[in-house]
Amino acid sequence: MRRSVVRTLIRPLAMAAAMTAIPLMEAAPVAADSVVVGGYPIDVSQAPWTVALTSRTRFGGTRAGQFCGGVAVTRTVVLTAAHCLAEEVLGAPPDRVRDLKVITGRTDLLGSEGAEIAVQGARVNPRYDASANSGDFAVLTLAEPLPQSAVVAMASSGDAAYAPGTEALVSGWGDTTGNGAYARSLHAAHVHVLADDVCARAYPGGPDGTFQAESMLCAGESAGGPDACQGDSGGPLVASGRLIGLVSWGSGCGRPGSPGVYTRVSDVLRVLKPAAAGRRQPHRKP
Repeated sequence: MRRSVVRTLIRPLAMAAAMTAIPLMEAAPVAADSVVVGGYPIDVSQAPWTVALTSRTRFGGTRAGQFCGGVAVTRTVVLTAAHCLAEEVLGAPPDRVRDLKVITGRTDLLGSEGAEIAVQGARVNPRYDASANSGDFAVLTLAEPLPQSAVVAMASSGDAAYAPGTEALVSGWGDTTGNGAYARSLHAAHVHVLADDVCARAYPGGPDGTFQAESMLCAGESAGGPDACQGDSGGPLVASGRLIGLVSWGSGCGRPGSPGVYTRVSDVLRVLKPAAAGRRQPHRKP
């Protein structure tokens, strides 16, 4: 798979998918890489929290309109990458894309299993910085609830799942070769969480991007190999049964010395908690 935001050409994955999917329209800028390069086919039951973001109006029906990935964190909430919802990708603000849906419980994008559920609301992280690829997440609210079995827990700060060397699974329908071979069926790859200093050396700044440990984490193999790629943006990185990352960006797919960069889920929780607290109703005495 390849990352979605700054992959290969240091740009969001979602856009690359858009460029391939809209040959008859003005080409959208290429997005980062996100698909699972060096991975293998899996059944959705092996990663039931993995969902596909789709819009047939925007991306056509060849792959059911899939352009990014996402992950169910509650029965009605899906996380994805903020760059997936950019106007350059969707052609309009997400609330104006009438057929924006998630496909859940489906291995083959053109199969009949699972369900296609409308997105009722979309909220991009207000702290998202597109130029730095930091805070790259968005929250989708679904019109119908998913089964509880399709939900994965989020790993909070300090969770052992973030430890360097931990094996993790990334899944999605993105580019499986790095050359535009977009998958129709779900793929996955085993990668390892890398130490922050390894990521900082890989992305010290400049054209390849800057790694920020507080909001990002890296995963892959130092020598290159399995990786997310274009089309995988927003998809899940899961370790020890908990969500630790969202496919975000990188330089190319599976390249030695250029690991995939993911949005750190503990930072997502840090941003969301104050917002959730602000929505609570004040306590009233009877």
